[in-house]
Amino acid sequence: MMRVIAGTARSLPLKTAEGWDTRPTQDRIKETLFNMLQTYIPGAIFVDLFSGSGGIGIEAISRGAKRAYFIENAPKALACIEQNLAFTKFKEYGIVLKQDAVAALHSISEPFVDVIFMDPPYGQEHEKRVLQTLRGMKYVTEDTLIVVEAALDTDFSYLEQYGYTLQKEKKYKTNKHMFITLSDKSGSE
Repeated sequence: MMRVIAGTARSLPLKTAEGWDTRPTQDRIKETLFNMLQTYIPGAIFVDLFSGSGGIGIEAISRGAKRAYFIENAPKALACIEQNLAFTKFKEYGIVLKQDAVAALHSISEPFVDVIFMDPPYGQEHEKRVLQTLRGMKYVTEDTLIVVEAALDTDFSYLEQYGYTLQKEKKYKTNKHMFITLSDKSGSE
């Protein structure tokens, strides 16, 4: 069972989509992640890409994020996000975009985004396409923190070439979190 770990919706259970299309982030990994993000979350604009059932974005709202974008295109997962936002009474803080992750990046209408979290399907290089697209988004600056949840063997050697800096890497038994920022927005492609 997935639940909200901390904040105003603490301990509330969340629905998850049946099957293997989504893999919710385990509670202990989610707790470690949010301990590392705690200074970024209060008042933040948070983007949850490939959001599955919305557990990460809902956790961010519960811990004080001003608004969270949930980007997902699987119908069962979208239904879970809607139900979870209603159940946690966070509907007014969540914006659900029923789109492909890269296309949805063009639908975000914020002057600045604080945190972008993505947990794409492993082994398909979705993170690479998203990072390439994010470089051109006005709401992404050197102060935007991008967190990628990926398989341990995912290659990120292209980050510098794409204009990013790896701030931190946190490895777990089966996956890792990469904490990334833009090196210099004015830099070359």
